[in-house]
Amino acid sequence: MKIATFNINGIKARLPRLVEWLEETQPDIACLQELKSSDETMPTKEIEAAGYGFLYHGQKGFNGVAILAKGTQPVETQRGLAGEAEDEQSRYLEADVHGLRVASIYLPNGNPQPGPKFDYKLRWMARLRERAKFLLASEIPTILTGDYNVIPHDDDVWDPRVMATDALMQPESRDAWFRLLGDGWTDALRSRHPAGGIWTFWDYQAGGWQRDHG
Repeated sequence: MKIATFNINGIKARLPRLVEWLEETQPDIACLQELKSSDETMPTKEIEAAGYGFLYHGQKGFNGVAILAKGTQPVETQRGLAGEAEDEQSRYLEADVHGLRVASIYLPNGNPQPGPKFDYKLRWMARLRERAKFLLASEIPTILTGDYNVIPHDDDVWDPRVMATDALMQPESRDAWFRLLGDGWTDALRSRHPAGGIWTFWDYQAGGWQRDHG
């Protein structure tokens, strides 16, 4: 089974490329983050025409997550995280699809730090951990995909000095990440590439892709 996760940074702006990518790579499950679209304006018809069921949790102009499944409609099991009733940010969506429980996650960035955004990031990570504990206890085969906005190791970035003050590299962010893993989860990327040096993000504003500065 092929499962992909993709921070699309605006689903409507990148819809032609998304459809092209789905047709080229044919993932069984694709999880998207940062849709930046309300539920009312999601390109449902176009994605369904490409052969995918489309479950989404949108927010106009910000955030937003989705789960796409080839040939079937994902069955929603959770929308948002418990713990802060006033939290209206669309960052977590979970569904049953193809015999798996799958979550699409867009974890808060947390910058600038210190400050309210960083505090929110850490609270959100604690709430995610509580949901993840429940999923582990259920013994349902589960994959927590997404954009975690954490740099766990120095060799996860081309130059850690550049990111030293960034919320993604702070000890508190890393500690929260490793507490989550310590509960029994596997970092799929790190398990396949233990030596690091595999980038999952490039800053398009600074030509990161062209220079391989991930």
